[in-house]
Amino acid sequence: MGEELLYVQFNQDFTSLGVGTNNGWALVSVSTPDNLDRIHEQAATDGVQIVERLFSSSLVAIVSLQSPRKLRVCHFKKNNEICNYSYANTILAVRLNRARLVVCLEEMLYIHNIRDMKILHTIRDTPQNPKGLLALSVNADNSYLAYPGSASTGQVQVFDAFNLQAKIVIHAHASPLAALAFNMSGTLLATASQKGTVIRVFNTNSGNRLYEFRRGMKRCASIYSIAFSSDDAFLAVSSNTETVHVFRLEAPAEVKEETPTPTASWMEWVKSSLPSQVTEVWAQGRAFATITTPFHDVRSVVAVTTVPGSEEGKVRVLVASYDGFLYIYGLNTQEGGECPLLKQHKLVGETDVRKSPGSAGTASYAGIVKDSDKMAEMRNAVAQPTDASVDFPALDK
Repeated sequence: MGEELLYVQFNQDFTSLGVGTNNGWALVSVSTPDNLDRIHEQAATDGVQIVERLFSSSLVAIVSLQSPRKLRVCHFKKNNEICNYSYANTILAVRLNRARLVVCLEEMLYIHNIRDMKILHTIRDTPQNPKGLLALSVNADNSYLAYPGSASTGQVQVFDAFNLQAKIVIHAHASPLAALAFNMSGTLLATASQKGTVIRVFNTNSGNRLYEFRRGMKRCASIYSIAFSSDDAFLAVSSNTETVHVFRLEAPAEVKEETPTPTASWMEWVKSSLPSQVTEVWAQGRAFATITTPFHDVRSVVAVTTVPGSEEGKVRVLVASYDGFLYIYGLNTQEGGECPLLKQHKLVGETDVRKSPGSAGTASYAGIVKDSDKMAEMRNAVAQPTDASVDFPALDK
């Protein structure tokens, strides 16, 4: 049996990619997307269906295909399993930041203190969430958690996972949710429904809708992934169609009090005479840029990043697809339009990514860290680095 891709996901700041297959897992650096480095690879005969890395640290959360109820937290550079936890049902998603680690089951959420992995709070009897739809803000100071508040409508529950209290309920869509994503600061939340035609962006403090974008009018789509750029200027959306849409988040134009012209008055009269559904379509933003991928009906995750060291701040759109490839596209931040394909990297099988020095091949997690040292490595891993682009120094000792 050949190597099959089971999981692919970017880390919190889109600098690396976790890849899980039926044969093991790997971490690939995408901080310089034109030349990828394979940070680490690990053989696993039981397959790996979830791989979540904490920023650029050596801390990684893993769920295997054959033990879907067990979460393992590992230090991949030392080949140590720091701890493991078993849950009542299958783990559908894991999200982490420097304060919290959240485990999603179909009808339950567990919130752990990431420093010692103690369970701080359990959200029980959540609406059925078979796809493990979940978002956790990268900003540890708020640690907002978003998950479906209904199985039949697009209601979003926003929970403050730092202070362990409900924050706000957002009625985002009439149809059930399909995708959720916070921006880097946790102040914005993007949502899509199972209908897939409209993407909405909300303020997480007030719940107010700030933006509404139309992905398409002719056909519905299954939204797979939503991602903000780090500066909140762009929002990328992938779906089961061959098109990735990139929307521009522009501040609303300042309203000036002027005497309405006859043409403006006529337009207002026309709008007031039309059904509300039609006027809503007029108000929706269209895609600023688009990407035509070489695949469709294949799951994918997206990211919008800036190439470091570039004077012009070259922006790239990364599309990691379950067809086993990472596609890198250029984005013209002034003109938009069709994004050109710049690079294509294979993620499974005989890959074209370079191995970083010291990356492991078939080593196993044979050693468990001593109890006295076990959580010290967790605390080291979640410490705020002085330079987010490098690994945590405390973990390299």
